[in-house]
Amino acid sequence: METAGPRTRAAARLGAHATREEQRKRRPVRRWQRRRIEEEQEEAVFREVVSFTRDPLPARYYDKDTTKPVSFYLPSLEELLAWTPDAEDSFNVALEPLKCRQPPLSSQRPRTLLCHDMMGGYLDDKFIQGSAAQNPYCFYHWQCIDIFVYFSHHLVTIPPVGWTNAAHRHGVCVLGTFIAEWKEGGRLCEAFLAGDERSYQAVADQLVLIAQFFRFDGWLINIESSLSPAAVGNVPPFLRYLSTQLCRQVPGGLVLWYDSVVSSGQVKWQNELNEQNRIFFDSCHGFFTNYNWREEHLDRMVAQAGERRADVYVGVDVFARGNVVGGQFDTHKSLELIRKHGFSAALFAPGWVYECLEKRDFFQNQDKFWGLLGRYLPPHSICSLPFVTSFCLGMGTRRVCYGQEEAVGPWYHPSAQEIQPLFAEHRPEGDGQGWVKTHCCLEDAWNGGSSLLIRGVIPPEVGHVAVRLFSLHVPVPPKIFLSMVYKLEGPSDVGVALELTTGDAGSCHVGGISTLSAEVSSRHSPRPLRVPPTKLARWVGHCGQQLSGGWVQRCYEVNLRGCVLQDLWVSFSRPPGSREQEAFVCRLGELQVVDANSLLSPLPRVQAVSVSRVRWQRAAPEEEEEEEEEEEEEEERPARLRLSCALHWSYPLSHVRCFRIHCCRATGSPAEGPPGPEKPALLGLAFVNQYRVVDLAVAAAGPGTDGRVEFLVEPVSREGFLVPKAEWGRAALLYSGPHT
Repeated sequence: METAGPRTRAAARLGAHATREEQRKRRPVRRWQRRRIEEEQEEAVFREVVSFTRDPLPARYYDKDTTKPVSFYLPSLEELLAWTPDAEDSFNVALEPLKCRQPPLSSQRPRTLLCHDMMGGYLDDKFIQGSAAQNPYCFYHWQCIDIFVYFSHHLVTIPPVGWTNAAHRHGVCVLGTFIAEWKEGGRLCEAFLAGDERSYQAVADQLVLIAQFFRFDGWLINIESSLSPAAVGNVPPFLRYLSTQLCRQVPGGLVLWYDSVVSSGQVKWQNELNEQNRIFFDSCHGFFTNYNWREEHLDRMVAQAGERRADVYVGVDVFARGNVVGGQFDTHKSLELIRKHGFSAALFAPGWVYECLEKRDFFQNQDKFWGLLGRYLPPHSICSLPFVTSFCLGMGTRRVCYGQEEAVGPWYHPSAQEIQPLFAEHRPEGDGQGWVKTHCCLEDAWNGGSSLLIRGVIPPEVGHVAVRLFSLHVPVPPKIFLSMVYKLEGPSDVGVALELTTGDAGSCHVGGISTLSAEVSSRHSPRPLRVPPTKLARWVGHCGQQLSGGWVQRCYEVNLRGCVLQDLWVSFSRPPGSREQEAFVCRLGELQVVDANSLLSPLPRVQAVSVSRVRWQRAAPEEEEEEEEEEEEEEERPARLRLSCALHWSYPLSHVRCFRIHCCRATGSPAEGPPGPEKPALLGLAFVNQYRVVDLAVAAAGPGTDGRVEFLVEPVSREGFLVPKAEWGRAALLYSGPHT
C-alpha cells in the first residue's frame, strides 16, 4: 500500500497499519511497543522486545499454514455486501495498469477469450509473493489472446493478482467471475434479484468497487440456477446498471453474460445467441455461448448478432466434453468455423494440456496446442515504451540477477512473468531448408528464471534467417536506445543482430540507418552504440562486452522522426566466406527499447520504510541442527528464532517493474558499535509498496546484546537498469531477549 505524505513518528512507532484496538492493547505492555529510535542516512530503526505472544492474522488474507499473503474469493452474498477495502487487501492490488494495445479491444476484430478453470482455482497461484511450487502451470501465449477470465465455482472469484499483473503487462484485460449454481445459487439470486432495484444495485456496486480497487477489468456473470419471473425480470436492468457503473469507474470495463438462463427463468443452454437469451446480450458488453454448438448454430447467429458479431464469444471446451466440433489437439477445428463466421472465441480450460497430459512434456504440449491455433489467433500489438523483457516466465529452478546466480531451487511467482514473445516456427518464403523456432528455456537465464531459446538453420542459398519476436505499434520518440543480451551455444561464428520494422514509411525518417526495403513497412538494422553518453552509462555500461556466464550485450542507437515501431526481429547471418548450411542455437536473455530521454530523469528514492506486525517463533530443534551443519566455523551458536513481519514503504509505482527485498542479519553488543557489513540476501519480490517477511531465521540476542536485521527495498526501474544502493529504502529492526 502506497504511503501518502511524509513519514510520521506515530506511524513508525506503532506500525503503519496498527488499528486503534491494537494500539490500545499495546500501550500497557512495554514489550509490544515499537519505536523509531534514530534516523541516520535515511534509515529508520525500530526496536522490538522478543515475545512469543500470538497476534492472529486475518484468515481471509493469509495462508493458515505459512502465514504468507494470499489471494481470496468471497463465498457468500453476505460477505460480498459486507466487503470494504482494508489495509490487508492492498497486497492483492495489481501493480500493472492495462497496457495500451492495438487494435483496441473496442475494435470489431474478432477477439480471443481464455477462461482459466483449473482444479477449483486458487492453487499455487494464490500466493501473492510466490511459492516454491515444482512444475506449476504457466501460460505465456499472451500475444494471441485478448481477454483472460479467472474462473472458479465460488460466488465471487477475484482474480489472483499475479494473473492480473501478467495479463495487463501484455495488454490483455482480466475478468473475475460471479457465479450462482444449483439450488443454493437460486436462493441467493432470489435474495438480490427478486426485490426492488436497491437490492441488485447494491450487489452491482460492490462488484464495481472490487474490480476498481483490485485493478482488474470486469466480470463474467454466470447464473446457472432457475429464477422466478420477478428475479429473471430484473436480470437485464442488473446487467445494464453493472455495465454502466463499471465503465464509469474502470476505463474499458467489460461485463459478459454466459449462456445458461433464458428469458423465462429456466436453465436451458442454447449453444447460440437467439430470441430466448438476446435480452441479456443487449444489456451488457458480450455473450459467452455454451459449448455444444454446430455450424448451423453459427449460421443462425450471424443475423442475430448483426454488427456485434465480435461481442459473441463462441464457447470451446478444450476438454471436448459433450457434443463438440473439436477440442484437445483438435480445437483448431472449432476455431476454423468460428472465424469463418466472424465471431470471437472463448477457449474454456486450455489448461487441459497441463491437467491431462504428462507434466514433463508440458511446454512441448502447450506450444503444440497453441501452434495449431496460430492461424486463427491474430496477435495484438503493444504500443508503449519502455519495452523491456528478460523472457522470464515467472518461474524457474533457480533465480538469476543479471547473469549472477542468487538462489537455487524451484520458484513460482506469476507477477514476475515478463513480456513473452510470439512462439512459432518460421520458414523463409520459397525456401525448403531454412527455419527458425523459438522455445521457453528454464535451463539458463540472464535475469529471472528463464530465457528464450532460438534454434535454426541457415541454408546454403541464403545469407541470413530472421524471426519476428514481438508485434508493436509504438509512435517512436526522436531517439531510442535498444539493447540485446544473448549467447550462442557451442563454437559458432553465426552473426546475431536486432532488427526493427517501422511503419508510415512515407513520412518516417530514419537517421543513420540504411533502409532495407522501400515498402510501407521497412526493416532496419540499427547502428551499434559503442561509446555510450556519460549519463547513460548506468544503463549501457556493459555494451559490446562479454558478460558473466558467456552472455554478450549489444546496444543500439536509433534516430527517428515521424515513425511507428511495428516489429522486433532477431536476425542470424552466416559467417563471412561460409558456403555450408549453418545450424545455430542462441539463448536470448533480454531485449530493451527505451526512450533516450527517459534515461536522463533521476529515479526517486524509496522512502518511509516501516516494520510492523512483528511475530516471533522459536526455531524447531531439527531446523537448528540443519543450520548448524551449514555453518562453516562457529564455536558456540546462539539459539535460533523465526521472524515474521510486514514492511511498508512509499514509492511512485509508475516508475518500477517491481521491488527486490533484501535483508542483512547480525548480532552484537551496543558497546561494540554497529555490526560489520553483510552481503544482502534476497528475500523475494514485491509488486506493491509492501512485503510480508515470513519465518526469517535470525539468531537470538544474548544477554546485553541486540540482534539486528536490516531490510533493504531495491526498486527495479521500468527501463531495466540497476538502481544504486543509495536510492534503496532501508529499515533496521533491533531486538533484545524477553524480560525475565
